[in-house]
This record gives sequence, C-alpha cells and structure tokens, in this order.
Amino acid sequence: MEVNNQNIPRTVEEVFNDFKGRRSGLIKALTSDVEKFYQQCDPEKENLCLYGLPNETWEVNLPVEEVPPELPEPALGINFARDGMQEKDWLSLVAVHSDSWLLSVAFYFGARFGFHKNDRKKLFQMINDLPTVFEVLSGNVKQPKDHSGPHNSSSKKSKSRHPENHTKAVRMPILPKEEGSGEEDEEDDEQAGTLCGACGDNYAADEFWICCDICEKWFHGKCVKITPAKAEHIKQYKCPGCSTKRARV
Repeated sequence: MEVNNQNIPRTVEEVFNDFKGRRSGLIKALTSDVEKFYQQCDPEKENLCLYGLPNETWEVNLPVEEVPPELPEPALGINFARDGMQEKDWLSLVAVHSDSWLLSVAFYFGARFGFHKNDRKKLFQMINDLPTVFEVLSGNVKQPKDHSGPHNSSSKKSKSRHPENHTKAVRMPILPKEEGSGEEDEEDDEQAGTLCGACGDNYAADEFWICCDICEKWFHGKCVKITPAKAEHIKQYKCPGCSTKRARV
C-alpha cells in the first residue's frame, strides 16, 4: 500500500486519527458491509488482504509487490480460508488479524518518527480506550443492562408516545437528573458503556439509534442507513449482520 508522504501522520494525535479511520473501515467491512466483503473474498482468486483506509473505508486487494512494503501488510490470503470455516469463525479470524495489523501500522509510524516512551504509552492508552475490531464483531463490549433501551426511562417515554410502533428505534436524549437520585451514576455508566454494533463508537445524546430485535445490539441510524422516519414503519428491525445470516441459512 503506497503512502503519500504529505499525508503521513507524524504526531501522536495524527497517528491515533489514522488508526481510528482504518479501524472504522475494517469494522464496516465485517459488519454493515459484510455481504460485499464476503463476496470479494473469492477463494478462486490470488492471495487477498483486507485493508482499512484512513478515510474510514476498506478494500480487499492483492498485497503490494515491493519488498519490504512501505507499511506493514495485513494478513495474507484471507480468502483461502473463507469456505473452509464457519462464516462466524472466519470473520472472527479476520477481525483478530485486523486488530494486530492496526497496532503494527500505528507503532510503525511511532517508530518512524521517533516517538519516545511517553508518546508510545499515550498512543497505546488512546488506542486501548477503544474496543477492538474483534470485540465489536463478537459483541464483547459493555451493553446496557436492560435491552429495552440504552437509557431505560427515555426509551419507555418514547414508546408511550407511539404505542402502535413496535420497533426498538429510539433517539436517546439525556433526561434532567433529579437531585439526590441514587440511580444517577448507574445511568451515566449505562450511557457511557453503550457502543454502536457497527462502528464501535460510544453513545451520543444527539444521535438517532436503533436496536436489532434479533441480536439486541444498538446501532447508529447513520451506520445502518435507517432514519427516524423510516424506523416508524419498521415492526421488527434486523441489523445487516442478522439479515445476512438469515439469508444464508
């Protein structure tokens, strides 16, 4: 993969932003774009790699021809294992290798531009605050205790206004807190721990979210291309991952 020297990240913050962009692209490939990704990994083709790009997109391509490559290369030949494993296991394997590749690229930049001990520590801490690609894919991230909504009280109020609407779609506002409420800290923890099943980013109060009725994971509406208006007409929402699994059964 060629790198434009003008776009090479040189600071801890720039390397972290590069990491986040590549990570988002990889997560899309393995979740919301999984059908497209699966089809591109044809075992009949040559050795293929999954690349996450800094602009939050992804591509399946042949490895670069130069030796050694300008950047560390992802796992080679992921397409050869596709039909020899259960799809879930294959995707998990690709996710684990993708996590390893993301770290290698980030610390390659750190070594290239002479990050000192404190810079490397800061970079790793910033990276470690995000769930891994594998954790997002497997659902191994902290989820709300009550799946009726990331913020239980706001979800109930939303549904009571629309009794005919059975979808779990909900915009999650931050409600005013009563003074002395013992549930204050617990609600904060639940909101902060809610992660999008597609991109892995944290809960944000001003964004529309929707919950899958099958796997009960929450997603940004924009990540799964669902608007509040569209959600009003959905009786049972199935996320891209659950829809794909059902189609293949």
